Amino acid sequence: MTRGRLLVAVVVAAAVLGTGLAAWSAASTGARPSGPIGGALLPDLDPVAPNGLVVQVALTEAGKRFRLGFASATENLGAGPLVVRGRRERLSQTEMAAEQVIQLVTGATSVRPDVGAFVYVDEVTHEHWHLLPFMRYELRRSRDFALVVPDRKTGFCLGDRYEADATVTLPGEPAERVYNTSCGPEQTELLELEEGISVGWGDVYEAWRDQQFVDVTGLAAGRYVLVHRVNQGRLLAESRYANNASSVVIELTWPRGLDRKPRVRLLASCAGKARCTAPRGS
Repeated sequence: MTRGRLLVAVVVAAAVLGTGLAAWSAASTGARPSGPIGGALLPDLDPVAPNGLVVQVALTEAGKRFRLGFASATENLGAGPLVVRGRRERLSQTEMAAEQVIQLVTGATSVRPDVGAFVYVDEVTHEHWHLLPFMRYELRRSRDFALVVPDRKTGFCLGDRYEADATVTLPGEPAERVYNTSCGPEQTELLELEEGISVGWGDVYEAWRDQQFVDVTGLAAGRYVLVHRVNQGRLLAESRYANNASSVVIELTWPRGLDRKPRVRLLASCAGKARCTAPRGS
């Protein structure tokens, strides 16, 4: 390629990417676009409403704790995959800097830097590299939506864990898992890695995994909203952000006293909404 042609190609690619950047900044509300935005094939991260609720009893140094466990999942319903790449220069660096790799309609890619960090998590059910931040959990009081309990989540190992909807094939959805790894299990020496969620696929964390809970020890009986938020700081570029939270309304009671296991009843489930309301009479 001559120097003149190379310059033209660079200018065209920059123009396409610039249009995409402006478009995805404006796409924070409204219906999901049916195709690429300004030449960028962006993901659309859609968290599933919390499910699989279970009360867990943990014996800690601080005494007996009651934890509300749950499964959490995020699906990619966008025009392009979520791809996040991490790198570090030396082993003495405990974190890898994370960047998002964005596919363009031209077949090229663009990089969005500083979207978080990869940190190695050494826990019984993890022992691999997690992207921080990704999804957060919070428990709020139903009557005024005041925050009661934040989570202790340590990040996510992204991957194609399940097909979002087996009856529908989205444009660009691969027939098989693309990101089917365990994020460098027991590989503390890695200097780089790549994680992601393909179009039409989802990532899920079951209730039994470490840190999949909010602590409800000593909370007053009543109604609460459990909220799951993905990409809360909008570090990752998406085609829209309005659907980045899902929630459930629960009723917490202590039928045998505050020192015994509480009872949790699911009253309502709200996909795509942070503020969930239980129907009257529930």
